[in-house]
Amino acid sequence: MKDSELQIDRSCHVLYSKTCKKEIQSKIALHYPEAEREVIWEKVQRQYVDFLSNWRKDLGGKRNFHNGAGGTYDCIAIMSYYVVCKPVTSFREIEEIEENLILPSFRKLKFVNCNKPFWKKLMHMAFLRAKAGCDKWHDYEMTVAPYEKNKPIYYEFTACPAAEFAIRNGLTEIMPALCNVDFAAMELLRARLVRTTTCANGCKCDYTICGDQDPYLKEHPEYRDENGYRRNRECCFKHTVTGIILLFCFFTQWV
Repeated sequence: MKDSELQIDRSCHVLYSKTCKKEIQSKIALHYPEAEREVIWEKVQRQYVDFLSNWRKDLGGKRNFHNGAGGTYDCIAIMSYYVVCKPVTSFREIEEIEENLILPSFRKLKFVNCNKPFWKKLMHMAFLRAKAGCDKWHDYEMTVAPYEKNKPIYYEFTACPAAEFAIRNGLTEIMPALCNVDFAAMELLRARLVRTTTCANGCKCDYTICGDQDPYLKEHPEYRDENGYRRNRECCFKHTVTGIILLFCFFTQWV
């Protein structure tokens, strides 16, 4: 089916990006014989149309920068592929699709080094600009902490349309594959992301960003949880000290 034939309300919605279409079709080609591929792709298209038929109409369409490659609507297209091809696809494959949409732009920024104050400050300014866009469309509700020279950058989302969509449609199991790309993107900037929760599995998506040489990282080791999310642990030293204090209080109480 031609993209132009899809019955979506283009006054408020957008079509998946060309890059996203190419990525999904390449995955379909891995799993289905040539004679079936067009039929499977059409099922993905129809699922996309069905998803948008009762989806929010206030996300700004083409005017909203969040609706470009790798953004909200591409996430919906990826989830459409996941629904249709769940028996043959995998978590890692979904992760790869999102990486191939997001990471090329970051690879062009290989000269950036967030261990250096200049780039760290510039990154903070970029997040403030992104917040202005969020405030305009009220799709991602974003808060950015004031810049502090000797501390990591911090911002958070308390609303995320992709997470909202996944929750509404019972697709939260695939959200880690879409969220984990944030870690890979920061690594390309000589930075690291420290995250403890997301809008899909908590009440916010937190972003603490520092250079990849920052001692802060030692206090927050990364791991993958049982759902596949890349996450970071709370400060190990803080927990150890708290434990020692509690033990001290316990013993002194009974001595």
